[in-house]
Amino acid sequence: MSLPTAGPPRSSAEDARRRQAVTLLLVLAMGFALAVRINISPFLMDRVVSYTGEGGAVYEKLHFGSYLIFLMLPLALMAQPFRLSGEEIGKFRALFWYMVLLSAMVVLFVAVGRAGSVVFVVDSYLVAAAAGLALLAMGPDARRALGHFVLVMLIVSALIGIGEAATEKRLLPYNLVELTFRPLGLSEHPLALGALCATAIGFVPLAHWRLWVRVLAIFVLFVGCAASGARFALLLAAAEILVLLVALPWPGLSRRHMRMAKFAVLVMCLAGGALLTAILAAGGFLTRFGATIFDENFYARVTVNQAFGLVGWQQLLFGMPPADLLALVNDRLGLPFIESAQVVIGLTFGIPLALVFAGLTGWIVLRLLAGAPLAAWIGTAVTVLAALSNNTLSAKQPVVTVLFVLLLGFAGRAHRARRPEG
Repeated sequence: MSLPTAGPPRSSAEDARRRQAVTLLLVLAMGFALAVRINISPFLMDRVVSYTGEGGAVYEKLHFGSYLIFLMLPLALMAQPFRLSGEEIGKFRALFWYMVLLSAMVVLFVAVGRAGSVVFVVDSYLVAAAAGLALLAMGPDARRALGHFVLVMLIVSALIGIGEAATEKRLLPYNLVELTFRPLGLSEHPLALGALCATAIGFVPLAHWRLWVRVLAIFVLFVGCAASGARFALLLAAAEILVLLVALPWPGLSRRHMRMAKFAVLVMCLAGGALLTAILAAGGFLTRFGATIFDENFYARVTVNQAFGLVGWQQLLFGMPPADLLALVNDRLGLPFIESAQVVIGLTFGIPLALVFAGLTGWIVLRLLAGAPLAAWIGTAVTVLAALSNNTLSAKQPVVTVLFVLLLGFAGRAHRARRPEG
């Protein structure tokens, strides 16, 4: 009886095709997970589960997209071998330890019976770290593809927001009552639309698109930011565009010619900006600037900081349940909401743990910015400033996930090596 012989060895071409097929499937699955997390608003979630309400099971408090992203992490790690080099190794380690330390914080709060204080940590920060680890495992091509995909989603959201502002009809449901109509796009709140538009503007210059496409994308995002009624985000977006124009290098020109070209374009942008401002004002997109930015909403965000003086040393050190904090702000300050991440995190975690959490998050953002081009630093700074003007960083929002994906998609040396000149 003859023994069976082994078949011919698999060729390197077959292995490459298999890896490409697996990577493509992972990219498609991750793109779907990100689309669900970014575009399915809490109001849509509440129609299926008790996502934002007081009741309901614990598992209902996490976004469907968060579950999908958490599922993608082990799939990306185990689907095929992956190799990291250079700055990727440091970023992978940093994201891993960030997840470990945040998970320990979550376990601590659950153990003391205050799970409600850290739900947003899981739904906003842990899921962002999981997305980052998954993208690193998929490889640079996958990261670039998913970075572009998220950028396109934000541009589409801005386009939808512009259409909503023009027609005064929203595409997605919105349960809050407002004095003036403000669009949502594919976000959960007008302020989120403005913040995401401002974030995207900083990363558009890094996209692998033709110059005219990038200019058009920035224009759409800026108009979408104006349509959202997010005044601070709009001011940041305007400053961001000017800084990008002045600070970014222009390849192919000498230093003298680059200064001359930048000056000419800057003058044209200022003149065009004045004309665009007049058009937006005539179209009703700037109505919220009628009474300047120092209105009731502005003073409410200042007044809410008085909550730190209304609690005792125990609450300052060890925190308090979110429901108790909201009741305190409602009763003592007469404010219906807490639109301040500093107040929410500081008084639900306690000042010491809040500083640790803020330090960890600042550290991981700086680690992801390692080796990043200037545009990524500018876009990240705008994201942080816009988020600190409200409660974005203390709510179950996809902003942190968006930022991590864009940083990994556009801020690496591998990306810059393949960056087109024109």
